[in-house]
Amino acid sequence: MTATIATKVTGEVTDKVTDLPAAIAAHVRDGMTIALEGFGHLIPFAAAHEIIRQGRRDLTVCRMTPDIMYDQLVAAGCVSKLVASFFASGSAGSLHEVRRRIERADPEPLEVEEYSHYGMLCRYEAGAANLPFFPLRSYAGSDLPKLNPNIRKVADPFGGPDIYVVPPLRPDVTIVHAQRADRLGNVQMWGITGAQQEAAYAATRVIVTVEEIVEDEVVRADPNRTLLPAHAVDAVVEVPGGAHPSYTHDHYVRDNDFYRDWEPISRDRTRLLAWLDEWVHDLPDRQAYLAKLGASRWSELETGERA
Repeated sequence: MTATIATKVTGEVTDKVTDLPAAIAAHVRDGMTIALEGFGHLIPFAAAHEIIRQGRRDLTVCRMTPDIMYDQLVAAGCVSKLVASFFASGSAGSLHEVRRRIERADPEPLEVEEYSHYGMLCRYEAGAANLPFFPLRSYAGSDLPKLNPNIRKVADPFGGPDIYVVPPLRPDVTIVHAQRADRLGNVQMWGITGAQQEAAYAATRVIVTVEEIVEDEVVRADPNRTLLPAHAVDAVVEVPGGAHPSYTHDHYVRDNDFYRDWEPISRDRTRLLAWLDEWVHDLPDRQAYLAKLGASRWSELETGERA
């Protein structure tokens, strides 16, 4: 891996491989709108930890289902606004740091803009397609339009009933994790996918962390897995284990013990801040994180042959 974000051009080949500190330093700035997407698996925890290490502030962070990763980003002081749907700790408890901020402004308030899952997806789709809004029927009978003034009703120009619409979401940077990519930035992922493709095309810049960087021939041999082509990607970073404690299909399973352990950690803010010091601030990178996690525990999470 190279320690610089600058792409290297040799003939017609543009190498987008860099390291994670360089990618975050080059593309993520204070005050930006950042989407970190991944649905159930492929959640970009390593990238979020690097954002915390670099001390980014006043971020608007976006995600379908904010989970432990967002609890950590908020606790670290990186976030001033959360745009999201369905707040949960991977079905293992509450996000207590997020709750403290919303319910009691403790230690300071957190602005929240809430949508349904489909509403978030529609916002990304509108951003990706450069549309002024996206219509959807699923808010009929919901209380969300009363809570969120950005969910609005408009007249159907073809004479039908009024319909709800949501505005486009155009992140400054979208960050996703995937199984593999080539050095040009053609990214392949499989298993459960969420809004990664839409969020990437809606964004100005895209950072992708991957379990491995492979030769061009591997990608070309299985093109159906290419969810993000090279033209949509600005930086590629090889970060094995970059989605832990979530999982990466065909690489390692979800660390359910971690998710269960997070609830009591998050409930006690002093303990949460100590966890951030021990597992993020005091570690230089994901390799050190996995070493601290331990070879025995990691081997239990790893799966068999890769597809």
